[in-house]
Amino acid sequence: MNIPDIIATVREYGNPLILVTGGEPLAQRNCIPLLEYLAGLGAVIQLETSGALSIEKVHPAVHRIMDIKTPDSGECQRNRLANLPLLKAGDELKFVICSRADYEWSRDFISEHALESSGVPLLFSAAWQQVDNRNLSRWILEDRLPVRMQVQLHKIIWGAEAIGV
Repeated sequence: MNIPDIIATVREYGNPLILVTGGEPLAQRNCIPLLEYLAGLGAVIQLETSGALSIEKVHPAVHRIMDIKTPDSGECQRNRLANLPLLKAGDELKFVICSRADYEWSRDFISEHALESSGVPLLFSAAWQQVDNRNLSRWILEDRLPVRMQVQLHKIIWGAEAIGV
């Protein structure tokens, strides 16, 4: 689908919130131009990104939800730490926790990078069927972490293997 077709479809929906996600959007050649067009629609635009690619050229009106990959994800080496100082008000930083060790690594990462004072919301989400939500919430409360816990609602509603929903 080309950008004018995407913009037409977005206008048909008339939704005040647009989320660009799926795989790694920034790996797509036309993602940055698409975000620029979307930013001109007057809607709230969000970009969900793995954090492995630079967010420097993302339109300033776009709210970036950036992952920090934890060690048990097997992708920790892909974290682009140069993106951290580029985060701004309205952006979010997300950690998907795969184990107690991931939780502790994430807790320490927040401290090491002074993220609790960054003004950027910090999100913790239990990896599907790897960490119990009750355990994750207990760990967060015990450590009094300045994070917001999320559940993978799309998996709860449509199942872990839902495609094209």
